[in-house]
Formats: sequence, C-alpha cells, structure tokens
Amino acid sequence: MADWQTLTSRTVYENPWISVREDEVVRPDGGDGIYGVVEVRHPAVFVVPVTDADEVVLVRMYRYTTGQESIEIPAGGTEGDSPLDAARRELREETGLEADSWDDLGEVWSLNGVAHAPGRIYLARRLRRSDAASAMDEEGITEVLTVPWHEVMGMVGRGDISDGETLAPLLRAALALGKLG
Repeated sequence: MADWQTLTSRTVYENPWISVREDEVVRPDGGDGIYGVVEVRHPAVFVVPVTDADEVVLVRMYRYTTGQESIEIPAGGTEGDSPLDAARRELREETGLEADSWDDLGEVWSLNGVAHAPGRIYLARRLRRSDAASAMDEEGITEVLTVPWHEVMGMVGRGDISDGETLAPLLRAALALGKLG
C-alpha cells in the first residue's frame, strides 16, 4: 500500500492552544479524501506521582469536554517550558506537591488518529509538600487522592479511571516499577 499524500492544507480554526487544519489527501488506497487534524501548540506532560508508601497521587476534576468528573494524573501543556520544568509545575499546581526524583518514561501521543499531540511521561517520587501556591481551583480540581497501586489497578478495571491520557502513563509507570508481570 502507498502512503498518505497531502494535496492541499489549510487552517480552519486556531487559538493560543490549538489549531485545526483540513487537508485534501490521497488515501493509501488511492482514493481522494479530506483529513482534519488538531495540532496542539505545546506538547503535554503527564506526571505519575508515587509516594514513599507506594501510592499514586491522582486528581479528581470536572472536564468541560465530557461534561463529567474524571480521575486523572497531573498533566498539562509545556507552555514553552522544558518538559521537565512543565512536569514540575503541573505537579505543584495540581497537587501542592514537589518531587525530588524524576524519571523520564518516554513519549506518548494523544488521539493520534485526529491530533498531532505529543506528550512526555514522568514518574515523580520522593514527594513532599510545596510551599508554592497551587492552581487547583483554576484547573477545576475538586480532590487530590492518594491511592495504593493495587487499588489504582482496580479503579482502571472498573472504569473509574477512563481518561486515556491517564491510562497510558499509568501503564508505563507500572511497567517501570515492576508492577505488571
């Protein structure tokens, strides 16, 4: 099969966080088509904070896009910062915590069928309370949860955690920590 070919490309919407483009394409089967792509302007960071007692720190927040609450790991855009600096900021703003140990667990892509949205996953350990102000209210965070790993896996299995941008980093962290076979 042939690759996708882009014939034309135009931006149909943009704001400070995303742009949406519409491409006229030739599909791998040779047929003509249109492809819409959301481009995230700043790569994301995803933080899996783990306490010394082997618990995962999660946040409960209301998501405007789905119209419901979601249990997630701390995350956000880099906003021009280095990925590690952004991860530190997001952990502090969303949980009121800082970490003394950071492991880069690699890259992940969100919604890669419709979006160009790269992200970086970090495992944060040796957690401690931060003196800096948090932004929990601004983010819509209603609760910070500290959950043992085995219960996190139960939450995933029951569908209590259903955010894909949380599930993938949790899996990567669980593998890095030897939590899965």
